[in-house]
Amino acid sequence: MLKKSMLTTAATLGIATMGVAAGTAVANADTTYTVQAGDTLSKISHKFANDNSLVNKLAQDNNIQNKDLIYVGQQLTIKDGNDSAATTTSAAAATSASSATSAAASASDQSTTQAASAASAASAQTSAASSQASTTTSSTYTSSVSGSEAAAKEWIANRESGGSYTAQNGQYYGRYQLSLSYLGGDLSAANQEKVADQYVASRYGSWTAAMAFWQANGWY
Repeated sequence: MLKKSMLTTAATLGIATMGVAAGTAVANADTTYTVQAGDTLSKISHKFANDNSLVNKLAQDNNIQNKDLIYVGQQLTIKDGNDSAATTTSAAAATSASSATSAAASASDQSTTQAASAASAASAQTSAASSQASTTTSSTYTSSVSGSEAAAKEWIANRESGGSYTAQNGQYYGRYQLSLSYLGGDLSAANQEKVADQYVASRYGSWTAAMAFWQANGWY
């Protein structure tokens, strides 16, 4: 009677495992999103996931070194998360099936049922842990410049600091070599972008005008 029960359990587990494998083989397409004025990675994550869970993945998939800095017009690839979720579910199912098979070798029909229930509970806990993973971000600043203005801004940044947010020359600091007094003690990348935009707007009116002045004088 025990041998017959074990064979029936193994067959049932095999069918269940095949069903899980077949259910996870789903192809999904990526999405391309264009950054709008006022966007941050946190806001974009909320648009697609209703929470902050995509912030780290957006930064990783799009090679964003500073999660507080994105540009208007920037193209972001938002990869479908179902592929990784399917892999996790498949792995959890395989582990559960292996555990249940071992239990069936030395247990009765009742103990096999209990093992299957425990495996289902473990799978549910894994899914819950994944859904609870989220990332919080601090306040950010998104520059509104685009097109030729963004190109001129980048040109000046490369001439001033090689694009480094930590470059320092005396009282001048960061990507745009702004006076430390302008930065007001906040040396973050977001504040450097904000202050640089404000400085250029008030002194030259535009980044293209600032670049023309730099080309003529060697500074701006």
